[in-house]
Amino acid sequence: MKANRPHSFFTRFAKRIARASGQPLAFGIAVLVLIIWAVSGPLFHFSDTWQLIINTGTTIVTFLMVFLIQNTQNRDSEALHLKIDELIRANSRAHNALLDLEDLEEAELDRIRADYEKLAEAARKTLHTRKTSPRK
Repeated sequence: MKANRPHSFFTRFAKRIARASGQPLAFGIAVLVLIIWAVSGPLFHFSDTWQLIINTGTTIVTFLMVFLIQNTQNRDSEALHLKIDELIRANSRAHNALLDLEDLEEAELDRIRADYEKLAEAARKTLHTRKTSPRK
């Protein structure tokens, strides 16, 4: 089910850049730029300007990519939370109280985690008991 409303310019831009930057071609272009820069070193006598070009370029690209990738991750994470929430809601045996865990305070998450660790430990003990008991 696709949403009919158009995405914002930034969302479309971030998706395209994130998708493109993860492709082998993007990696190849980055390596090619570094090779060209390194090979040009002797031509420019390894000057401060020569070093500044790569330092400035990589800093700018890294700075901008952090925001684009974070936008994409936030959107993906939100979609994943919604999908998992729907699975919890649809499963009659699941606890609906778990629907909004990402919004809870750390102390409350720790308490819930401890409860589930106890359940897991009890399940492991039961499993271990079944494995070690003699079979008929």
